[in-house]
Amino acid sequence: MNIYVGNLPHELTEEELRQAFETFGEVTSARIITRKRNGMSRGFGFVEMPTKAEAQAAITGLNGTELKGQALNVNEARPRSESRQKVVEDEVVDGAPGKQSSDVTGS
Repeated sequence: MNIYVGNLPHELTEEELRQAFETFGEVTSARIITRKRNGMSRGFGFVEMPTKAEAQAAITGLNGTELKGQALNVNEARPRSESRQKVVEDEVVDGAPGKQSSDVTGS
């Protein structure tokens, strides 16, 4: 199960995030999302746990708890919304980043 973890302290490492969840079971991956331009944490990440029961225990056990002084927001990750997917699709048209469909077709 993929788990969203929000309100992460900016100094938190992926290893520390993994350790917090390993208390509840096996962790397949732990990722902190960073800004492309400077590599700084965006304050959220994702943890993947293979067992749904362990993932649910982690969500229940960690949501609202403090980690390095910040209360975590932990819940099951949702797929990206259609509007977010549309923005990503519009950013790359025919391999040209930033061009809109009208730029490519000339209309």
